This record gives sequence, structure tokens and C-alpha cells, in this order.
Amino acid sequence: MPQPLSSRDASLFRQVIRNYEEKQYKRGIKAAEQILKKNPRHGDTMAMKALILNGQGKTDEAFSLGKEALTVDMKSHICWHVYGLLYRANKNFEEAIKAYKFALRLEPESTQIQRDLAILQIQMRDYAGYVQSRHAMLQARPQIRQNWTALAIAYHLEGNLSEAERTLNTYEDTLKNPPPRSDVEHSEAILYKNSIIAETGDTKRALEHLESAAVERCLDRLSVLERRAEYLTKLDRNEEAAAAWRALIDRNPDHSLYYRKLVETLGLAAEGADQEARLAVFDEYAAKLPRCDAAKRLPLDFLTGDLFKERARKYLVPMLDRGIPSLFANLKHLYSDEFKKATLPELAEEYLVAAQAAADSTAAVETNGDAKKTDSSKGVGAALFFLAQHYNYYMSRDLAKADEYCDRAIALDASSVDFNMTKARIWKHKGDLQKASEAMDHARSLDTRDRYINSKAAKYQLRNDENEAALKTVALFTRPDSTDPLGDLLDMQCIWYLTEDGEAYARTGNTGMALKRFHAIANIFDIWQEDQFDFHSFSLRKGMIRSYIELVRWEDRIREHPFFTRAALDAARLYVSIYDTAQAEANGSADTNGHGTNGTNGTSADAAADAAEKKKAVKKAKKAAEKAEREAAEKAAKADPNKGKAATADDGTLKKKDEDPLGLKLAATTTPLAEATKFIEPVLQFSPKNIDGQLAGFEIYLRREKYLLALRCLKAAEALDASHEAVKKQTAALRAALDKVGVASLPAQVQEVLAAEFA
Repeated sequence: MPQPLSSRDASLFRQVIRNYEEKQYKRGIKAAEQILKKNPRHGDTMAMKALILNGQGKTDEAFSLGKEALTVDMKSHICWHVYGLLYRANKNFEEAIKAYKFALRLEPESTQIQRDLAILQIQMRDYAGYVQSRHAMLQARPQIRQNWTALAIAYHLEGNLSEAERTLNTYEDTLKNPPPRSDVEHSEAILYKNSIIAETGDTKRALEHLESAAVERCLDRLSVLERRAEYLTKLDRNEEAAAAWRALIDRNPDHSLYYRKLVETLGLAAEGADQEARLAVFDEYAAKLPRCDAAKRLPLDFLTGDLFKERARKYLVPMLDRGIPSLFANLKHLYSDEFKKATLPELAEEYLVAAQAAADSTAAVETNGDAKKTDSSKGVGAALFFLAQHYNYYMSRDLAKADEYCDRAIALDASSVDFNMTKARIWKHKGDLQKASEAMDHARSLDTRDRYINSKAAKYQLRNDENEAALKTVALFTRPDSTDPLGDLLDMQCIWYLTEDGEAYARTGNTGMALKRFHAIANIFDIWQEDQFDFHSFSLRKGMIRSYIELVRWEDRIREHPFFTRAALDAARLYVSIYDTAQAEANGSADTNGHGTNGTNGTSADAAADAAEKKKAVKKAKKAAEKAEREAAEKAAKADPNKGKAATADDGTLKKKDEDPLGLKLAATTTPLAEATKFIEPVLQFSPKNIDGQLAGFEIYLRREKYLLALRCLKAAEALDASHEAVKKQTAALRAALDKVGVASLPAQVQEVLAAEFA
């Protein structure tokens, strides 16, 4: 049993809790020590002190004190609850759940412990446990709508749609008076219930529910209209569906999906359908809404022959007259059709000739000594820009012509950021990364307030392996008072920069810094996953249920994100390279003692030369990092001489010092294949159709002598692209490895699978 406290000490204990909640850690420690001075074996106070120490970053000390609190008072629900919070803070969720359950046995009426347990269960996707926890919370407080909604969500995520719907129906039946129309939570609950009905596959009942309950009561009018149109389309009630899609087009005439759905509903989307009737649908809206771009552009997707040429000219000319920079981006998807790919530049050339003639025949108007550009010259620039992009595009690439048109455009308007950016892209495609970087930086200098062009310039510098220059460039848009722009980029989770920076370091042989960046990206995805904690309760409190369901489902597949896949593959390849280098050095050393050469992995002299080069690169990077650190410290000291040396976060806690700023410990790992496996496993799980992931997985598992896993990757890669050169090489490598190890020496089950799957 908890040791009783005097009224003064009990008041101090409540103050400790408040201090922890308000992150006033120093005051909390001071108050806790006052209590423990009089009551040295008060477990609850020891537990709260442990929690505050953990908040200050003193994890080991916090755990030690938390365990001591438990030994002092094993029957205190506060001690067990705090013990669970400590485990949760250190991401040991299984142990945290166990501790919460112990606390709940001691204090079954505690809503806070029950809520913490439920949040951890949904975070861990323990849907069965989450249903139980939410059921208990509902029984304890059935008058709160959030508890009913949360139980419905639990059933929904578990896959029990009928129970989820029944839970929402039961709550609605308890309402004596319907909520007012302004009740956002009720509006969201209706649409959420409708989405559950739709997921059951009963579209007719979903439509009936929508029209009876949602049309009049829901505040999200757009969702109601979109769902109604979708349901009517699925039910083949084409006339009503067409009217519904038309209503949506009237609301947002530039939404291309609405047009496609309307055409599909009218039966005009299939091949061989009446092209004129289909075109008439778009012409109707083009006439009714003259400023609508989609109605004029979308017909180019399906028109062919002379009709396409006529409509393309009709679309291109006004856009070129106005000098719209995004014109080529709007049309490049048409290049999959050879006729359209040939027609568009032909029309642009035709326009250019006419515009050039008009510009030549019109003299520039002199006003106070300055020449004003005519509309014709604007059109000339737009046409030159379009043609430069056309010949720079990978499906129609002719870099000599692209260069010619781009130079003409720049001669016409040297201050155009778009023209100079295209020039940089042309240099990149020519393979001259140095000139591409310089050209993009020049484009950046033309508009120093544009974050996009600033980012592009930094990216091109990184592609040219100019890490320091890129950091200075991107620092122009980080916090102006910051002395650590890289720290700001990490705080802002700027993944594109970290990826490019890591790849640049990898190309220059600085393995440590490259791994440092790739681990930072993996850490960002871990943070995104942990950030769910806040939304499990916030979404219920605000009633944003549909968005919450989308969030949970998105988090389940977060590591299929292209940036994660790219960084994971880069890291895996580096770790494999580290392993191969270590093996080559070991083999080279053995051969030097014996025969002096290494026939398999090259000469020992080559291995030594590679190692020397890497050491040189690491030493150079270390000096650069130390110099940057000194400069940052000097700048900070000049900016605020009275500032303490220890860095603190916004909540007053000490920032963790980076123990490996150059990534030397990462590069010196003794288990590179195990580290590579940590990166490659999520890629294989969430992006199984990525052939590079399968090929990388094979290389790792083959070196780890996990032949069945290697075979699985090989079979997956073969299914994706059997003609890929690497697939053939890896097939031979697997055969050679099996011959070397001897198939007969493998377990019987492995032999059986290999005999069946690997001829």
C-alpha cells in the first residue's frame, strides 16, 4: 500500500504532477526531493521523480529509480503506470503494455491508465486488445459520444464492419433529440457510418443512407456530392449520375476527374465511342466557362488526326500568346502517342515563325529611353521555351536543338528564371554537371526570394558533389538566426536534401557521412510513425474520424514511400560495399602471407590503395566538419556572448549531443550485413515490385548464406523483368554459391525447396 503523506506533502505531490505536465522539470525535482526527505520510501514520489528525470533525458537514472519505486511499493498503480510510461518513452511498447495492464488491475477505474493502454494498443495495431479496452471505457462512461465512436473505429479497423455499424446505430438510438445541424462531430459521424456501409459492398443501402441522413445533416457538402455521384455510377443509374457529376463540375470546373466520370457515365469513354459526342461535352463547358482550362485541354487526350491538330492549335495559340510557363508540362503526357509527339512541336514552330514575323515588323515603342516588349515578343519567348523543353524531354531528346532554342530564348529575355533553369537542365542531360550547377545557381541569383529555385540550385550542387556550397545555398531559406542550417534541415525533415547529400557523400567515398544521412532519413520515418500517438486521442476529440482512418491506413504503408525506398537501397548498397571491402582486405592479407595475390577479389595492393583513398576522404571530411563546427561556435558566441554552452530544447531539456558527427562509428560497423538487412526488409515488404530492392535483397541474403531468402528475391526480380542483366548474373552467382557450399550439406527442407524452385 502507498505510504500515507501529510496534507502538506500531499499538496507538494500534486505540485510535482503539475510540474511534470507543464514541463517545469527543475521545480518538479525540487518538490519531489522535499517529499522524499521526509518520506524516503514513498514509491509514488520516486516514480514521478523518475518520470521527470526521463523527461530531462536521464534515461538510465530514470529506469533505475522507477524500478526502485516498484520494489518499495509493488501495489501502487502510479508506480506501474509510470513504469509503463518509461518503457513507452523508450519505444519498448510490449513492456509498456504489460506495465499498463498491471496498473489497471490495481486501479481498474482509472480512465487515464485505460486511455494510455488503448492508445498503445492501436499504435501497435493490437486491434483485438483495442476493442476490449474501448469496450471497457464505453461501459465506464457511456454518456460520452467519443467512447461510442472509438469502439466503432476499433471494430472497423479490426475488420468487423457489422459491429462497427451496430455500435454507431446504438448510440443514435439513445439520442432523444437530434443534434443541431451545426454539430461538426455529428456530421462527421454520419459520413463515417456511410463509409462503413459502402465498405461492406452494399452500394444501394449506402446511397439510401446518404440521401436520408447525410444530404440534409452533413456540413461537408463536397463529400456528400462526390459519394452520391460515385454510388449512382456504380448502380448504373446513369442519368442521375450524369446530373450529379455535372453538379460537381459546376462547383469545380478544373477538376479533370469529374469530366472523365461524366463521359464514362454517358457511355462515351469506350473505344469506338462517338468522338464528336464526347467532344461536345467538353465544348459545352468551354463555351459556358471561357476561362476553364480543363475543358479545352482534356479533349487532346482522346482526339486523333486532323481534329487533334486543329484543337491542339486552338489550345496552344492563346497559351503561347499569354506566355504560360507550364504549357509544356500540361501537354508532355501526350508524347506517348507518336503522332501527337510530332504534331505539337510542328504547331509550336508554326506559331514561332508567325510570331517572329509579327515581332520583326513591329518596332519597339521608345518611352524615356526604355524599349517596351510587344505581345509578339512575349509569344516568341514562350514558343522558344516550349521547343527547348520539347527537345530536352527524354521522349523527344535532341540536345543540340534544345540548346539552340534555349539560347535564343535567353537572348530575348536574359532575366527569365525559367529560361535559365532549362539551360541548366540541358547541361545536366549533356552530362556536364559542373556547368549545370553553375547555370542553375545563376538562375537562382535572378530571383533570390524564390524557395523553389533556391532548392533546385542546391540540388544541382549536390549532384555535382558540392556539399558545402549546397548547404550555404539552402541555408538562405533556413532560420535567419540559426548557426546550424543542417540542424534546421533535420528539424524540418527535409528528406530530399538529406537524400541528395548522402548520395553525394557516397560518390566521393565518404561512407560515414553518407550513412549518417541515410540513417537520419530512416529516423524521420520512425518519427512519422511515432507521431500517431498524438492523433489517436486528438482525432476523436475533434471528431475528425474519416481523416483519422485514412491516417492509420497511410501509416501502415508509410515505408513504401519512394524517398524511404531510395535511401534504404543506398544505405544497403553501402553496407554491402563495406562488407565486400572487409572481405577483400581479409583475403588479400591471407594471400599476401601465402602467394602474394588474391585471385578472387583483386590484388592486395588494390585493396590497400582503396582503403588509403577512403581514409584520405574521411580525414578530409573530418577536418571540414571540425572547421564548420568551430565557425558555428564562433558565430554563436558573437551573436550572444552570454548564452550558455549547453544546448537546450524549447521545453528546457538538454539536447542530445551527437556522439558520432562524422558517421565514423557507422562506417566502422562489424556487422554491415545485419545493418543492410534492417534497411532492405521494409523495402521488400512494402515495395515488392521494386526490382532494385529485390536485386539488393539477393546480394545481402546471398552473402549471409540465407539461400532460400536469396532465391525468393531472385524469383521476384525474375517475375518483374526476366531479361534484366542483373537477374542473369545473380542466377549464376546463386548456382556458384550452392556448388561451392554443396547442396547436400544444407538442411533437407532447404534442399527440397531448392530442387523445386531453382532448376
